[in-house]
Amino acid sequence: MNGPSRTDVLERVPGVRAVVVAVFAGVAGVGGSYAVAGFTPSFVAGPIAGVMARGMPDIVIRYAITVLGDLGDQLNLVTAVAIATALFAGAALAGTAAGRRTGVRPVGPFAAGGLATVVALVVTGAPLASIGSGLAVGLVLAVAAVASVPEVDGVSEGRRRVLGGAASAVGLAGGGYLLGSGASTASGAGRPLGVSGALRSEIDDLLGAADRQSLGVDGLEPLVSEEFYEVDINATDPTIDAAEWELTVTGAVEREVSYTYDELRGMEAENRFVSLRCVGESRNGEKLDTALWTGVPITDLVEPAGPGEECCVMLRADDGFYEEFPLSALEDGFLAFGMNGETLPRGHGYPARALIPGHWGEINVKWITEIEVLEKEVDGYWEERGWHGTGPVNTVAKLHHERQLDDGRTQVGGHAYAGTRGVGSVEVSTDGGNSWTEAELSEPLPGDDVWRQWIHTYDPPDGEHEVVVRAVEADGTVQPADETDAFPSGPSGWVSRTVRT
Repeated sequence: MNGPSRTDVLERVPGVRAVVVAVFAGVAGVGGSYAVAGFTPSFVAGPIAGVMARGMPDIVIRYAITVLGDLGDQLNLVTAVAIATALFAGAALAGTAAGRRTGVRPVGPFAAGGLATVVALVVTGAPLASIGSGLAVGLVLAVAAVASVPEVDGVSEGRRRVLGGAASAVGLAGGGYLLGSGASTASGAGRPLGVSGALRSEIDDLLGAADRQSLGVDGLEPLVSEEFYEVDINATDPTIDAAEWELTVTGAVEREVSYTYDELRGMEAENRFVSLRCVGESRNGEKLDTALWTGVPITDLVEPAGPGEECCVMLRADDGFYEEFPLSALEDGFLAFGMNGETLPRGHGYPARALIPGHWGEINVKWITEIEVLEKEVDGYWEERGWHGTGPVNTVAKLHHERQLDDGRTQVGGHAYAGTRGVGSVEVSTDGGNSWTEAELSEPLPGDDVWRQWIHTYDPPDGEHEVVVRAVEADGTVQPADETDAFPSGPSGWVSRTVRT
């Protein structure tokens, strides 16, 4: 026997009809929030995703980082959107119930919109984005109610109500996405850096040299990365007004000092190539990139505060992140406000971020607001969760390029990085590690903390064979072969790939 159709269910069970329309209203509420806030902390799903990411058990976070990678972040955000949708749908149901009790049609949409606004305000603390959510929720219920009034042959009242809610939800969610995408434009991204003519000339010369020194292999990231990875503890990046931003130096110092953005930009700046590698990536992962950064030495900011001979420093960020590292590491530390000749993008820490040479990417705190000098060691954000990635970065040679040439030879290539120890050479084995040949390296970029490209072309044996690569540091130290996982101290070991010819 066939069960009831969806149309029958909508007609016979009014509660189902109300739930369906409420879900549409919930979707619209998320769209209304995004329309006003874009992908910023004011977007209703952002704080929810942040709470989940920080509140999950350490073992779950570890699994998401080391196994799921970027997919873990995406699943977290999707779940946050679903929760926000459910919250707004609940507000819509409550408003609908209030309208039924009073018997006055406009009460339902107004009550639902008001409740949705309150829900969004509690979650985000952002009035405008919250009003956007409330208006969207109320509008879907209003359209659904209006659509159910006129008589249409062959179309029941329940179906008209649902179709009206669906159409308005799709329109509001789609429009919200388009509007929000414009609001999400990264602060500073693509804007001229606004530096002196001499510094601008140096930037252009350095970027030009990096382009010429790249090996020019298709599919192999050039020496200055075209797409620089981003890893953060929150789903949405802070939106900071540079005019209100301030960096303070606190803790075990003779006196606290602070700097505004204009004061920072007014200091004598310099340019540095620096590579960053994520402690949570796989051995042959792609979270290793390089850029040309413009900024000032951190010591120029800290020394006026009169720090003592203390043990360590805590860097704190606007998004709630914090990391500790040795005070001695500040000697070569850098505070960047520019990236590749442009104003630092929001996703990379606008208005300013720290760069600590030779350390894992997590130490290079973005959206920095405080430098606290400590008298004794304390755990940073990731150390509290079992990671130990604050030490020197592990040496690695990555294998990201493989191509069969027209002449029958095989070409492999990638990048090598050893932190401030520097890469002296890269060795390639095409027989599983029994013999080694030195690869061709790109000329080193200026700086002590920069990767190098490598390629190797060879006559392949018949069938499949194992290609293994390892880096040799500038002092002749060979990269360790022992393989370790990302947790707790970063991945290590030789990278290999089976090549079929």
